[in-house]
Amino acid sequence: MDIHGEKILILDFGSQYTQLIARRLRELGVYCEIHPCTASADAIRAFKPRGVVLSGGPASVLAADSPRADKVVFELGVPVLGVCYGLQLMAHELGGKVGNAAHREFGPATIDASSACELFQGLPPRLDVWMSHGDRVEALPPGFEPVASTPSAPYAAVEDRRRRFFGVQFHPEVVHTPRGAELLKNFAYAVCGCSGQWSMRAYVDVAVEQIRAQVGPDGHALCALSGGVDSAVAALLVHRAIGDRLRCVFVDNGVLREGERAQVEEVFGRMFHLPLVTADASKRFLSKLAGVTDPEQKRKIIGREFIAVFEEQVEEFARHGERADFLVQGTLYPDVIESVSFKGPSATIKSHHNVGGLPEVMKLGLVEPLRELFKDEVRRLGLELGLPKEIVQRQPFPGPGLAIRVLGEVTEERLSILRKADTIVQQEIRAAGLYEQLWQAFAVLLPVRSVGVMGDERTYENTCAVRAIESTDGMTGDWARLPYDLLARVSSRIINEVRGINRVVYDVSSKPPATIEWE
Repeated sequence: MDIHGEKILILDFGSQYTQLIARRLRELGVYCEIHPCTASADAIRAFKPRGVVLSGGPASVLAADSPRADKVVFELGVPVLGVCYGLQLMAHELGGKVGNAAHREFGPATIDASSACELFQGLPPRLDVWMSHGDRVEALPPGFEPVASTPSAPYAAVEDRRRRFFGVQFHPEVVHTPRGAELLKNFAYAVCGCSGQWSMRAYVDVAVEQIRAQVGPDGHALCALSGGVDSAVAALLVHRAIGDRLRCVFVDNGVLREGERAQVEEVFGRMFHLPLVTADASKRFLSKLAGVTDPEQKRKIIGREFIAVFEEQVEEFARHGERADFLVQGTLYPDVIESVSFKGPSATIKSHHNVGGLPEVMKLGLVEPLRELFKDEVRRLGLELGLPKEIVQRQPFPGPGLAIRVLGEVTEERLSILRKADTIVQQEIRAAGLYEQLWQAFAVLLPVRSVGVMGDERTYENTCAVRAIESTDGMTGDWARLPYDLLARVSSRIINEVRGINRVVYDVSSKPPATIEWE
């Protein structure tokens, strides 16, 4: 079975919703990829799609510098679906007319749709949808007919039945279009002829064969194993492909959570029998962090030392006759999309903690077995590989670790206080059944001391902030409305059980304007 044989190509014109189109198709069991709208004709042909989706975008096709797609898209002989800007572009390029809408539509609308159109098969004649457009199609290209309308948009959806070209003026990919997933399913299944064979169970065998082909029969690989789900799943896939020609290195940087090192050694060393080496560099990292309070400096020190420790471990392997040809990284598809996004790179708010400098420094080939997957797909893949649920569902943890949750100077004493407080937060969140519902929940130790009273005695101790965030991707997030009794238990336990903290506060700021981490 070739699960990549049924592919849909999504051309990105800069919409904030483009990734959602891909996620919805993947959820339907259809493999798809996002490419920039500037993709060449050769690249589009080489992809061999069953169908093409033209995404939305913020531009107007009436502007001279608005983005275009190569006209080969309309010459491939495969179905094309234009979404919002994609519809307007299709109309503009194929001989229709686009103008400024008399009434711009942003938000909910109701369309009257024709069930005779394949896109709307099985759907009711009136549908709630989400509009977001300032232009509209005023005259259809030859061969097109309207198949849905609103009072202000007579061409809310259109089709050219002979060429199987479709366009919708709304966004079927967003949750505000409740039946939108069914419309995309109709396009993928009924129109493009996809069978929905894309799954994590099928992906395992495909990925293993790809890794074997890339590494070769004699190649050796290294993996920097953090214990997080991405590096864990990548390591397990590569180990399944090449066995003990993979060497995993876990760096204890001294800023880990309580019991983290023991968990990694137990799960990956003793349970999965991965060739695992632990590099204990905790004292080294803490000595480098001594006296440092600036958060960017902390991040850079930890990143730099990580690379140095990893390189030293590779040299140690070499002294024992073990070579390395490839580096395994848990790069995910959103990282790949961002690197080719039509929108271009966003501003750097905080330096990233991934070990992206390693391949350049060490001249290793890159093995990235997860670069086609979204985070939720990686979690499902982890379950397919037998990874324990507590690893698969683990909340994101920053690469610089607790160093950026101890505000101010990082010392062993302050780390110990934070670890105890954070453990209580984790225990209570899990006991309340909220761990998997939250994107992140953690404690932060502030460089703020305040007066308190314990047992008739005056105290002057540290303040702990508790942070709990709801999010789907970490790009934006809202503070979680935790029950008051849960917050009361967390506060009471931290103050009573953690010597050095006498005050607990709850962070009620969202992202943006705040970031999820305090540093």
